[in-house]
Parts: sequence; structure tokens; C-alpha cells
Amino acid sequence: MIKYLLLGGLSVMAAPALANNVFVSNERGNTVTVLDSETWEQIAEFPAGNRPRGITIAPDGSELYVCSSDDDLVRVYDPNTFEELHTLPSGPDPELFVIHPSGNPLYIANEDDNLVTVVDTETHQVLAEVPVGVEPEGMAISPDAGIVINTSETTNMAHFIDTETYEIVHNVLVDQRPRYAEFTSDGSKLYVSAEIGGTVSVIDLTADAPSITKKITFEVPGVQPEWLQPVGIKVTEDASRVFVALGPSNRVAVIDGETDEVLEYLLVGQRVWQLGFTPDEKFLITTNGNSNDVSIIDVEKEEVIKSVQVGQQPWGVVVAPDQ
Repeated sequence: MIKYLLLGGLSVMAAPALANNVFVSNERGNTVTVLDSETWEQIAEFPAGNRPRGITIAPDGSELYVCSSDDDLVRVYDPNTFEELHTLPSGPDPELFVIHPSGNPLYIANEDDNLVTVVDTETHQVLAEVPVGVEPEGMAISPDAGIVINTSETTNMAHFIDTETYEIVHNVLVDQRPRYAEFTSDGSKLYVSAEIGGTVSVIDLTADAPSITKKITFEVPGVQPEWLQPVGIKVTEDASRVFVALGPSNRVAVIDGETDEVLEYLLVGQRVWQLGFTPDEKFLITTNGNSNDVSIIDVEKEEVIKSVQVGQQPWGVVVAPDQ
């Protein structure tokens, strides 16, 4: 039975549980928009604290996590009813996070205090605070869950953190303002975007120490170079394609995962920021902060098929896993 909820004065319709609901955090609207990944229609929009940015979901789909950056905490929701369940401590100004493949713990980048906070999702306790570089942002976890990556915007480094000891075991210098990090599924490569540097560093992980083997650059006719600002990255499971959001250029770059050469650019909405696959990787969703919409990309055809209006200044996106 479909029921209506009243959350924070906002009436929303809670749909029956759908395996592939799409959740979009709206940074300025202070909400999360929910879309159906089959019809691309809006199911609901619910309050998500002040300045929601990073958003992720438990591997089993049981809990939805949202960084409420200006509230200095992580809000946790039921992804089927959209009800807030509880909060988690995070440290000041949480921006992005990554969850362990088991669902516990959560690794949170705290932009204002130069720490990565590790939080137990079951006990709600802080397990560790790891000092990193200045303005930590991007977070990624290796496929074997042995290493967590944090990128520090001002220090311009990717920090490699051991998930057992919580110690930094490697630092790799990249270009200016690294925003996002993404592993290939086999753990052999790491991609790190540098927003101001205008590059994506390709880091080889097959040797004893990580090393940059290539820096991918971008060029679009008629687009000023300073507008080509790499932010979000997604890599297909087979590593054949790498997609990079290029900020105010309103483009997503499509990269050959074997050669790391740019193949084409897809025109999307204004100020494309983050990206998210559907579980079958049939579609890629982009958040477009200045046009207040998301673009839907057909991954196989490598073309934009639809745009959908969401809330004010969409920032992050995550898709519920198959149940």
C-alpha cells in the first residue's frame, strides 16, 4: 500500500520498495530527490539537513547515508520510506565518504579539520581520526578493502590509508585541487581528478609503490580550457570505459580504459559534478548543479538520452543496488 509521509513540513509520497531508486542530493535545496530508474519520473523529495552533498547507500541497500555538510554530521535514512533513522558523527564539514564493502565502517572526509573520520555504522562510534592533507575531499576504497584513498584539495595529494592500522602508507602528488578518486574493479589502477589542474592522473598499483603513469588532459573546440574542470569519475566494471564529469564545460568525457585516451565528449547539463551508474551499468546519471537537473546517458550507445529536473543545485547521486 502506498502511503504519504510528512517530513519536516514537506509532504512526500513513499513508493513501494524499488530496487533501483536513484537518490540525488540537492546542495542548495537541502533535499534529496528520488527518481525511478525505469521511468525516470520523480517519486519523492525529502529534507536532508543543511547542504547535503556526499551520498551513498549500504551495499545491501538497507540504509542511505547523506553528508549534511553544514550540520557537521551524516544523516541516515530508510531508502524505501525516506524516513530519517538516526545520525552518525562525522567531524566538521563532511563532504564525501565511502563505505566498506561489508557495510561497515564508513570513511568520511572532513574538509574543515584535515581529518578522515572512520565511523562504525552499527555502534555509531568513531573508530579513528586519520590526519591527512589540507581540505580533504575525495574518498575511494580498493576492491580488496585494504586501502582507503583520500584526496586533499590544497595539499594536492592522494593519501593511501591502511584500513587495518589507519596509517598513511603512501602519498602521491597529483595536480591542483584533486576532487575524486576511483579504482578499477581489479584494483590495478586508480584515477584521480584534479579540478584546477584540468587533468586526471592514472596511478598504477601493480608495483610495490603506486606511481603515475599518465595524466589525461582534455580539449573541446570552442570551450575555454579553464572550464574543463574534472570532478566525478566512474569506471565500468570491465574497465573498458572511464567517464569524467568536466564541471562548467557541461561535458562528460568518455575515455578508453585500456589506452586512457579521450574518445569523445558528451554534452550534458550545466556544471556537471558527480556521476552514478545503475547496477547493470546500462545508464549513467550526471548531476548538473547550475541547471538543476540530471542527465541520463545510455552507456552502450555513449549518448545522452534524457534530462530530468530535480532540486536546487544537485550535487551527488547514488542508485540503490539490486535486491
